[in-house]
Amino acid sequence: MTTRNLDALFHPGVIALVGASNSPGSVGQVLSRNLLESGFAGPVLPVALNASAIRSAVAYRSVTDLPLTPDLAVIATPAATVPGLIAELGARGCRAAVVISAGFDTGLRQAMLDAARPHLLRIVGPNCLGFISPMVGINASFAHLTPAAGGLALISQSGAVAAAALDWAHGRGIGFSHILSIGDAADVDVGDLLDYLALDPETKAILLYVESLSDARKFMTAGRIAARAKPVVVVKAGRSASGAKAAFSHTGALAGSDLVYDAAFRRAGMLRVGDLRELFDAVAALGAGLKVTGDRLAILTNGGGAGVMAADALEARGGRLAELSPATLERLNAAAPANWSHANPVDILGDARAPVYGRALEALLAEPAADAILVMNCPTAVGDSTQAADAVIETLRADRSHRPVLSAWLGQTAVAEGRRRLSAAGVPAHETPDEAVRTFMQLVEHRGNQQALLRTPAAPAGPACDHAAARAVIDRARAEGRTALTDPEARAILQAYGVPVLQSLQADDPAAAAAAAATFAGPVALKILSSDISHKSDVGGVALDLQGPAAAEAEARAMLARVAAARPEARIQGFVVEPMARGAHALELLAGVAQDAAFGPVIVFGAGGVAVEVVADRVIGLPPLDEVLAKDMIARTRISRLLAGYRDRPPANLDAIADVLARLSRLAVDLPEIAELDINPLLADAEGVLALDARMALRPIGAQPVRTAILPYPEHLRRELTADGELLVVRPVRPQDGPGLAHMVERSAPEDVRLRFRAGLRTLPHGWPERLSQIDYDREMALVAEAPDGSILGVARLVGDPEGDTAEFALMVRSDRQDHGLGRLLLGALLEHAQARGLQEIWGDVALENARMLAMAAVFGFERHTAKGDFSRVRVVKTLAARAPVHADA
Repeated sequence: MTTRNLDALFHPGVIALVGASNSPGSVGQVLSRNLLESGFAGPVLPVALNASAIRSAVAYRSVTDLPLTPDLAVIATPAATVPGLIAELGARGCRAAVVISAGFDTGLRQAMLDAARPHLLRIVGPNCLGFISPMVGINASFAHLTPAAGGLALISQSGAVAAAALDWAHGRGIGFSHILSIGDAADVDVGDLLDYLALDPETKAILLYVESLSDARKFMTAGRIAARAKPVVVVKAGRSASGAKAAFSHTGALAGSDLVYDAAFRRAGMLRVGDLRELFDAVAALGAGLKVTGDRLAILTNGGGAGVMAADALEARGGRLAELSPATLERLNAAAPANWSHANPVDILGDARAPVYGRALEALLAEPAADAILVMNCPTAVGDSTQAADAVIETLRADRSHRPVLSAWLGQTAVAEGRRRLSAAGVPAHETPDEAVRTFMQLVEHRGNQQALLRTPAAPAGPACDHAAARAVIDRARAEGRTALTDPEARAILQAYGVPVLQSLQADDPAAAAAAAATFAGPVALKILSSDISHKSDVGGVALDLQGPAAAEAEARAMLARVAAARPEARIQGFVVEPMARGAHALELLAGVAQDAAFGPVIVFGAGGVAVEVVADRVIGLPPLDEVLAKDMIARTRISRLLAGYRDRPPANLDAIADVLARLSRLAVDLPEIAELDINPLLADAEGVLALDARMALRPIGAQPVRTAILPYPEHLRRELTADGELLVVRPVRPQDGPGLAHMVERSAPEDVRLRFRAGLRTLPHGWPERLSQIDYDREMALVAEAPDGSILGVARLVGDPEGDTAEFALMVRSDRQDHGLGRLLLGALLEHAQARGLQEIWGDVALENARMLAMAAVFGFERHTAKGDFSRVRVVKTLAARAPVHADA
């Protein structure tokens, strides 16, 4: 991930337009008009072969003729000319380009990137609508309008969708900080832009239109950083099930790509919505600062039918009506007409005047059971909808509870002004009850996603995982050239990772099957054993409730005949004999691992059994998982209602189910050779869980696994060190450390803060604690020194370049803890990590006046060089010994 040179895109001093034109209706003509009339304060230099002037600006015939070096170039010429133009622009010192042109094949696209690479020139596009930044007066696009300035940033992989969003927003007075249509995203992609916009002070919320992602880990890292700092709302095209294809296991068949994107957006702390209208409705609520703490809604309305519609929508979306307390009922009795509904929804009747709205809302704002309030108005001849809106606004101005309030003014003509006033006052205003409830539940979902964002799962508790035992099973199968594991092999791997499995015996022939059955008390199950047969029941390879050895032997012989007829080519290794698992109240679940082309291993959970694909009750989670994230997965299935218990059936052991999911997550990360894993059924009851059947497939030898989208927390880097006699913990930073980092800066001397951040900060600016604590452990590392009381005393940070060869380091120790050896300990630990990662060079720019840091660098063997472009600083560089890197996924 890199934001290198993106400042030239967002804040250029000079812009060149290559392909400018005066031809009416041409892309070049529209670009020229938009760029020259958008109010950009700097020079705009048109480059045109067939014109001496474009509108009122002098035109130049080539890039070499330009009198100034452009920071940003906008290119709208035939695709074949673009690589040469990029090379010329890069040689002139241009640092960013927006390539509008389309028609790039693979070779031409690569030639364009190769031309840009020596100059580190960044490219947006090709095949895009362009770039608009109303804040600085840039409209480098062929959009039909220039939007107003505002706090929303839009990143779209579709130019058509971007244009539609602009038109939709323009009619509603919505402004933007930036609009980026990235087209083919040959260079600058969604992850890069999220990383930049996360710290952009002009951007208050980020909107995404996504079709596909090429670098899932970059997207997840940047998205999590951005979502910690500001709302990120996404529309993802392609909700169909076309991505879910038949696979070796049920998990592979059920892990549709859209479900994986759902899981990714949720884990990144983003909010996914269905269309552009939902996009802007959600942003209006999140941008207004509305935050909920639960899913209980109080409804205030002057129409009983509207209240029923809202209650129905709430239940359908999984929310709950708040149960009003006696104190609130008393307040409403005093505020509302005698015949009000005396329940939630609070119906104050159709003739309710504005003062009644105000008093009733004031009563509900004091209700502790309500996580939010929905106020609705239906137009009547005796009540003024605009006055009702004013009463709501005035009540909220005097309110100190800060409880979230949404509104729905139903209708069009009579309520339009009231709706406008509510919206202008920061109260999300909707036209229907369903829209308002949908927005409320989006706030609920966003809160849950934000909580998931904070999780940094550690290894599951309980029995330790025997990685070596599992590895031995995989190595043996690979040595035999197999990609499918047998049932006993799959069980052995699950058992090595602490997943409870039903004990079984293997039999080579029918007689051995009879002998095995004799060892169990009670009926047994018999299954064919063949690495060539995945779904045994489909070929008659499963028999249940066999009583005694004779029945087992007879069924084994019959099974051989059935399987031979159905799959004559299959190699039969024998049978598996196991006791029948009896559980009067046990439910059949599915749990497993599948692979996604973009996001790597994913965890699948849902209802199990033979009809698993028909029922299709499943959810997806991204590893790593912990108990909290696993239980969130469980809660999002329909079968969770049965797991909670009903009638005479006690609740299932959710802790045991969650532990299995966490262990499968660990397994998926530790054993990337596993392509698919399927436990079906996983029996669950009040006593615990038991895996009855398991299927497992390996990747073909030589096939490269897709890395995990979220790198697991590097617990192995945690260590205890002693500084000046005090035992400290040095560990990688966690997302939860943001407040601790801010506190460390607040407790440091202003001079120390200036030397670290090159600015006179008293506190970290908004968004910085999140950016410094939410990192990509693959590209970055921050080691914090933690005192016994939990406070952070120092941080050593390493940020790698996109190529993974060099990295910049930074170090800060709290002012009152300096001169005690802590800085040396942190820098030494950081250099050890850099060496293990295979980095070739570590560097840092140090202020000349920072004698303490320069002396420490000299002790560690850093060489001093002149810092580029800054005579007040010196660059210290350390070359590391060549060493094979330890990959972050290891």
